[in-house]
Amino acid sequence: MNNDAISVAVNAIRNANTRRKATIRIPATKMTRSIVQISLEEGFIRSVAEHKESRKEFPDVSLKYFGKKREPYFAAIRCISKPGLRIYSDCRDIPKILGGMGIAIPPTSYGLVTDREARQRKIGGELPCHIW
Repeated sequence: MNNDAISVAVNAIRNANTRRKATIRIPATKMTRSIVQISLEEGFIRSVAEHKESRKEFPDVSLKYFGKKREPYFAAIRCISKPGLRIYSDCRDIPKILGGMGIAIPPTSYGLVTDREARQRKIGGELPCHIW
């Protein structure tokens, strides 16, 4: 059994992106909701809708594509920090993903923020995933 909700959500988004699915349903936790919300604000996904099924909540994520061939809007989404190996980074060490074209999402004392915002506020944290 997999207890890491972040990796489940990231893998679901990556697999749906590869198969060019329009919408997917991922498990709802505070962390996955925040990752989806930041992806929405940064323009990597189209929309998010809440779905409730037998006392469980799931965000329905609509993925974004462009062109006639429905090319995915983001090239990759990767889990960096795992339950067996947590990766932490200071504000000076947060990587710039593709020179600023992608985002890293560190959870901080202010909640989940983008890498640009974390550098601006001079705060670091764990790096659960990168999106580009």
